[in-house]
Amino acid sequence: MAKIKVTQVKSGIDRPEKQKLTLKALGLTKLNRSVEVEATPQVLGMVRAVDHLVKVEEVKG
Repeated sequence: MAKIKVTQVKSGIDRPEKQKLTLKALGLTKLNRSVEVEATPQVLGMVRAVDHLVKVEEVKG
């Protein structure tokens, strides 16, 4: 399974509670914090829900 690197680039302040919880579920707690996760359909759906707050890169290797 491919991995992706998700980096939070915008704040979750003044966002709906559902988006805040999605960021927390992805493991993102602060600005410019990155996490590497498996690119499963569930994770890709969460990333799509907060795509305006995060930057996504494919991890090679």
